Amino acid sequence: MTFSPAARAESIQRLLSPKSIAILGASSDLKKVNGRPLKFLLEKGYKGQILPVNPKYPQIGDLPCYPSVAALPVVPDLAIIALPAKEVCAAVKALGEKGVRAAVIFSSGFGEMGEAGKAAERELLDTARAAQVSLLGPNCLGFCNAFENVYGTFSQYADGDTGAGPIAFVTQSGAFGTAIAALVRQRGLGLGYFINTGNQIDLDFAELMMAVIEDPRIKVAAGYLEGLSDGVSLVRLAERCRALGKPLILTKVGRKESGVRAASSHTGAMAVADTVFDAVIKQYGVLRARNEEQMLDMLEALCQPRRAEGNGLGIVTQSGGAGVMMADRAEEVGLTVPELSGEIQERLAKVMPAFGAAANPVDVTGQFVARPELLTESMVGLLDDPNIHVGIAWLQLMTAHVDTLAKIFVEIQARTTKPFFVCWVAAPPEAVRRLRAEGIVVYTAGERAVEAAAALARFSTARRPTPALPELPAGSSALPVPGPITDGAQDTVTATGWLKAAGVPMAEVALAKSEEEAVTIWRGWGEAVALKVESPDILHKTEIGGVLLNRKTEEEVRAGFRTLAERATTHMPQARLTGILLQKMSGGHVELVVGVQRDPLFGMIVMVGFGGILVEVLKDVTFRRAPFDVPEAHAMLDELRMSPLLDGVRGQPAVDRQKIAAMLSNLSQWAASMQGVLAELDLNPVLVSTEGPVAVDCVMMLQRP
Repeated sequence: MTFSPAARAESIQRLLSPKSIAILGASSDLKKVNGRPLKFLLEKGYKGQILPVNPKYPQIGDLPCYPSVAALPVVPDLAIIALPAKEVCAAVKALGEKGVRAAVIFSSGFGEMGEAGKAAERELLDTARAAQVSLLGPNCLGFCNAFENVYGTFSQYADGDTGAGPIAFVTQSGAFGTAIAALVRQRGLGLGYFINTGNQIDLDFAELMMAVIEDPRIKVAAGYLEGLSDGVSLVRLAERCRALGKPLILTKVGRKESGVRAASSHTGAMAVADTVFDAVIKQYGVLRARNEEQMLDMLEALCQPRRAEGNGLGIVTQSGGAGVMMADRAEEVGLTVPELSGEIQERLAKVMPAFGAAANPVDVTGQFVARPELLTESMVGLLDDPNIHVGIAWLQLMTAHVDTLAKIFVEIQARTTKPFFVCWVAAPPEAVRRLRAEGIVVYTAGERAVEAAAALARFSTARRPTPALPELPAGSSALPVPGPITDGAQDTVTATGWLKAAGVPMAEVALAKSEEEAVTIWRGWGEAVALKVESPDILHKTEIGGVLLNRKTEEEVRAGFRTLAERATTHMPQARLTGILLQKMSGGHVELVVGVQRDPLFGMIVMVGFGGILVEVLKDVTFRRAPFDVPEAHAMLDELRMSPLLDGVRGQPAVDRQKIAAMLSNLSQWAASMQGVLAELDLNPVLVSTEGPVAVDCVMMLQRP
């Protein structure tokens, strides 16, 4: 039995905002795991009904304690299960019979314990579904809803001050998540929700975060991921966060290339799990933090209400060296440090000391201690420049001037509307506390401040992705290809026809099964041709010398046909030789690789990069989840390290980026509609000239899941 969507949503709401809570296995010792939830609920002022369940006690403190779930006088909204693993299934069944629809399971001894634990986990999930009980956990710390003083947890985080704040934090790790939550508290930001998903056999990260971001008191969402089993749900979450205007910041471990999938194409070989994850979340406006400190820096930047309307960074500093360091980092993370307008430079020159600098970065030197207006007018003037969208003021030590500087920054805040951060190296703790109390963002290192500014700019200026096309079932008759579909490598002529119909520029090809047929095709075209081996068993033709270019005469065509047939037989005698392809010669001074890979988490992923046969050496590629529009395709091209080649270098002419972007967008639309059958596609190389791109080789693999 499964929940309807409405019933599922109601059970999650009861879990997160219960009016009554039963604690199964409750203890009178409030220091124990099964006693701590009761302790927190009482200490934090939970207003709902608390129902301890344990046959050992008639009463715990002032609360009556019940011998069983069946004995409860009411049906609680939420049950906290703090029992040995072997008792959990029976408890969930009893909860279902009572009518309870949500439970948090602290108990360990499930999937984290190996095969036996995984079997127990499957039994638990089957029991929960039959009982219609939604589960958080097992093997989790539980959660906190600080707005309503709901503490269904035994986490150390709840021991301290847990005043509600604008952040929702969902974590797959209990201990590490608690550490991040404690850091949030140290910065005075405040968590509205803290949720640990544990083994997440039922309710998972995306579903829980989707619920809490709907709370209007939440302004920013943050998450810690150790693994991902449903990329599509994460995309839906990202889209919802963007629709609500709420930043989503993720830290995910497992960044290295340990997850490369076996594949027949260059695209598949390059589609490392973390690389695809990184590209997709960026596509949908999610910010990724490398570690817990960077997550906190981003949260601090995004919790303040001001937004950046562009990526121009203005820097005011008392150290020229610090300004250069931050400007360098700004360029690396996608910010610009624009030259100030003449009007603003004139304005700053009127207050600047002769040995200072009125350029960007603005160097006010140490004179601002004696003349506070230097810092005030420099930052206000900087933020008045239309090309500056976020500002950073850098200073160090100044222990004796905390009062003066606090007043300066409060005045700057009052006189400006754009976001600005204070980077105070070796700051006195009192200074940090006072500025944060005024709502001013403070960092203690220049590069951290710049990276936080970049996160703010990326969120504020991110585009909305193209709405996704409906996903088609495997083998659907609505597939955009005629005729029956067979799994495996597709013949080049057929694949080329499909792609041309989808708006992907392809070089014209024809298949010859004899020398005479090859000559007839060549004569009909009346121009130079390339000859290529055609075999479902030889996917990368150049590896056996299976490509001959620029055949202009009948004798060259005949000799080429014989040569390729002989090479195929010599190098791969077991290969099935379909014939020899003839292809009209195409030119281009830029060589790209374009491909599609069906990713197990996110669906159809499109790749573009430089390198042709050297793609796996250069590794200059980027990815997007299909489908996407032309502006998104332009963004892909801009991300490539060798992107300037498209604009012409060393005397080579520029190529038409618009035509390349249109090709990528058209391919993405087609790939999305082919998700039920398309496993891999490699267009390599794609030759690009001033006339536009044309794919001159195609490997297409179909495989229905």
